[in-house]
Amino acid sequence: MTAEQYLSTRAKVVWNTWGQEVPGRMLIFSSENSTSAEIPLVALPGIDDSYPPQKKSFTMLKYMHDNFIDQFEWFMRADDDLYVRNDKLEELLRAIDSRKPLFIGQTGRGTKEERGHLSLDTDENFCMGGPGMIMSRETLKRIAPFIEDCLVNLYTTHEDVEIGRCVKKFAGVSCTWNYEMQVVFYHNKSGNAAYSGNLKTKEVHKAITLHPLKHPEYTYRLHKYIQGLKIQDALQKSILLHRDIAKSMQELGYNMSSLENAMLEKDMPLFPEKKGTNGYLGDTALLGIPASINRYQPRNLTNVLEWELISKTLYSHRDLNPRKRIGSSLKEGLGDVTRELMELINSYSKQRGRVIDFREILYGYWRLNPVHGVDLILDLLLVYRKYRGHKMTVQVRRHAYVQQTFTGTFIREIPNPSATVSKDGNMLDKVINKISNRIGLLPFNRDSQSETVINFLLPLSGRHDTFKRFLAMYEDVCIKNWEATKLHVILFRSSESPSDYNATLSLINSTNHRINANKNQQTINVIDSGVGETFSRASALQKAVNVLSPTDLMLFIDVDIVFDQSFLRRVRRNTFIGRSVYFPILYSLYSPKLLDIELQTYANTSFSYFTSNQTDANRGFWRQFGFGIASMYKIDYQALGGFDIKITGWGMEDVMFFDNIVEKHVYKIIRCVDPGLIHVFHEVKCDSKDLDAEQKSMCLGTKGSTLGSLYSLQTLFEKYRAMFR
Repeated sequence: MTAEQYLSTRAKVVWNTWGQEVPGRMLIFSSENSTSAEIPLVALPGIDDSYPPQKKSFTMLKYMHDNFIDQFEWFMRADDDLYVRNDKLEELLRAIDSRKPLFIGQTGRGTKEERGHLSLDTDENFCMGGPGMIMSRETLKRIAPFIEDCLVNLYTTHEDVEIGRCVKKFAGVSCTWNYEMQVVFYHNKSGNAAYSGNLKTKEVHKAITLHPLKHPEYTYRLHKYIQGLKIQDALQKSILLHRDIAKSMQELGYNMSSLENAMLEKDMPLFPEKKGTNGYLGDTALLGIPASINRYQPRNLTNVLEWELISKTLYSHRDLNPRKRIGSSLKEGLGDVTRELMELINSYSKQRGRVIDFREILYGYWRLNPVHGVDLILDLLLVYRKYRGHKMTVQVRRHAYVQQTFTGTFIREIPNPSATVSKDGNMLDKVINKISNRIGLLPFNRDSQSETVINFLLPLSGRHDTFKRFLAMYEDVCIKNWEATKLHVILFRSSESPSDYNATLSLINSTNHRINANKNQQTINVIDSGVGETFSRASALQKAVNVLSPTDLMLFIDVDIVFDQSFLRRVRRNTFIGRSVYFPILYSLYSPKLLDIELQTYANTSFSYFTSNQTDANRGFWRQFGFGIASMYKIDYQALGGFDIKITGWGMEDVMFFDNIVEKHVYKIIRCVDPGLIHVFHEVKCDSKDLDAEQKSMCLGTKGSTLGSLYSLQTLFEKYRAMFR
């Protein structure tokens, strides 16, 4: 049932999604003046779109009876904001005798305010119209002759209440009282926002009908998700069939490795289609391996698959910090696993009069097999509820051994690749804009983004030789490539190397002179800290922030950093005014002393030298605990409160600022590894009197973590232990 104003939106969406998959026939009913060539429309004579739609609803039932009563067993009345899972609906109805008078749906008695005003007796109810109502052929036969009588004797303005009253009076049945119907015919109470969020919920997975879907885009999104579930079911059935085939063929004496060429009879191959063809069914030698914790056999120690411990946090030997939060992808995967486990458990439990609910994962282990899939061992806390016989509710613990099997790689070709990315990138920009709108970012424009000026804010005290490397790299990457950047150096006088101040100032002046001679406007700006001021990174950055405009894009950088142009592109694309801030995870090099590399080698080398061994775990590591390098707009920095300029000495200011952003939860934090950003090793001094206890602890921790990999340190330890035995 729909109205003329929704024919091109809700009604069309229903027909384009689940409407064409109905195991029977769908008709869309509207008022007499309605017309549409895109949907199977029935314009009811003498019916308008006035609300409440009492007459329209009863006339629909009469039409169904008069035209289709002998062609179908079941008749369902639905609204245009409903989604129906046809496979589940068919499964339910095929298990029920349609010859009996039945009225199926979510039972309603009215809201608290309406009770007593709907003229319902204590034993009377109605099927709520929103989630849909289903009548057997016998029920519709009984009420059809009395439709006019029911229309004349209306007690309320609610058409679903009146249909329920009519069915009770003339068919002698009420809506199903079964409590489970609230889950099967599901009504989401979020209103217009229903089904706009996470769809991986037990309600979505259990329901046959889902209501309400007020926006077409939500219906398409839900339909795509449901189609994905169907694909998963099909893949699971495929795995089970491969296992059955493998086991059967082994019984016939075939070896697993030769199944691809096996013959059932002469001129009757087991697999007619070979690899690379559209009809190829998959590699049974791989997909047919039975579920087993030992299905993968390592040939040597290096091939052993390591387990990671799952508790409130994740414990892994792979990272420098073995304890970290459970990532969103793993958390989502665990949610999928536990949901499917509980569905499997309860499919048997309900027959025995009990329900088992999931509470939490107490602990577990997981590992990834790149060939076969994921293995999980989970210790689950469950709640056991028995509602037949001796009723009881008790908590129980159960172990679950789970395998998620990979089913192969599938490739979908784009019909017209030339239309995907045009020469000027306009098509790609539209795609990026569409994604940006979905996740709440500002529209992306290739030209405006590439022209956004990045203001480098570099605090500096001493360290002239390191600054020479940084400035040479800045000139190569930014100035020579005409990148839209500005470098602001906040220069302090170092008591440890007083000559560095003048040398650095002279280097900047000569560089500016050379830049101006080449008619390049990217002059390097020097901000003098003043005589006698103690170095503080927080106060230094604040001095530079103060000279910028509110809409300037800022990049907090250190002198030990090397970068390339790709990093600049990511700064621009991940930082949006009023929306997001970028905290890249950089690659940090270990001490060259443990790698038999002279420290001086790091002084004047190219970016490619530093990235040549980025995959070598003994060369460096991704610095997940560093927050000093960040980009954001000045106006956003100010809205977030900025750095605590009272902090002096080494560290803390970046961690406190990052924590503050997380707590405020106003801006999207883009936090990911950036292969174009490298931190070059330098000696860290933690004996300064300016450091408080917490700063000193953090400083010593960083000093230890950047010294070398666990393997290098262990090798060094074994070497010296052998020398002194």
